[in-house]
Amino acid sequence: MSEPTLEFVTCPDAQGSHRMAYWQWGQPDSGHVVVCVHGLTRQGRDFDVLAQALCAHAASTGHSLRVVCPDVVGRGKSDWLKDPQGYQIPYYAADMLALLQQLQPSTLDWLGTSMGGLIGMVVAGLTDAPTFVKVRRLVLNDVGPTLEWQALQRIGLYLGNTGAFATEQQAADALWTVSRSFGPHTPAEWLALCRPMLKALGDGSGRLTLHYDPALAGPFAAATPESTAQGEALLWQAYDHISAQTLLIRGADSDLLSRQTARAMTQRGPKARLLEFANVGHAPTFIADDQVQAVVSFLLD
Repeated sequence: MSEPTLEFVTCPDAQGSHRMAYWQWGQPDSGHVVVCVHGLTRQGRDFDVLAQALCAHAASTGHSLRVVCPDVVGRGKSDWLKDPQGYQIPYYAADMLALLQQLQPSTLDWLGTSMGGLIGMVVAGLTDAPTFVKVRRLVLNDVGPTLEWQALQRIGLYLGNTGAFATEQQAADALWTVSRSFGPHTPAEWLALCRPMLKALGDGSGRLTLHYDPALAGPFAAATPESTAQGEALLWQAYDHISAQTLLIRGADSDLLSRQTARAMTQRGPKARLLEFANVGHAPTFIADDQVQAVVSFLLD
C-alpha cells in the first residue's frame, strides 16, 4: 500500500463540532491499531515511511494491522477551530478519544512525537477508560512531562509564521532553517517530508504556505514558566498512571527532553526503556532505517 486513505471523525467542541482528518494505512478492518500523532506544527503524513514499514512487517508475519495518523485539529486536512483556545493538549486528547471511539481497536498501540507524545501520555494515563482506549505499547518520541523552557521559547520564535513560498524547494529550504535538529536527511528525503506541509496560499499567485492555522501561536505564546510548571505536574501525574509498556526515544542532542527528565522516566511510572539516537536533536523523524526498525521491533516483535 503506497498511499493511505483519508478519513474523518467528527469531534465535539464548545462551538458545536469540528472534523479531524486522519490518514489510514494497512487493513481498514483490523482490530490492531497503531496511532501515530505528530508534533506541534506537523501533520499525519510525517509517518509515511514508518507506517509503510509497520504494515510491511505485519504482512510478512501474517498479522493484520491498521496504522492511523491523525492531522491534529488546526493542521493538515483537519478543520481550523473557531476558538483558538481549543488548541491545547486537553482538547486534543478529547479529539483522540472521539477518534478511538470511531476506530474501536481491540489492541491499541501509540506513537507520539513531541506534542503527540504529550497527548499520548494523557490518553495512556487515563485510569477509567473503556477497553478501546487502553494503550498496550507506547512510544514517546523526544518528549516527557517536563519540557525545557528555552526550547519552548525557540519554538515560539517561528510558530505562526506560515510564510509564502514560490516553490516546494524554497519552502523546504525555509523549513530546514528551523528543523536542522531533526538530524541528517538526504535532499530527496527532506523534500518528501516537506511536501505534505504545504498548501496553496489561495491568493491566485500560485504560491505555497504552511498547512496549519497561524492561530496556534496564541495559546502557545500565552504560556508562562508558572503555567508550564502546573501543566508539567499534571503530565507527571498522568505518566505515573501509565501501565503500557513504554519506549522513550530521545535525540541525543535534544533541547526539549533533558537527560535528567529521560532518566526520571526510566525510574517511575511505566519505567520506560530509553533509546537515544546520535546526531539528532528534537526530534527523530523515523526516516532513517535504525529509527524505523527500533519502533517496528518494539511494537510488532
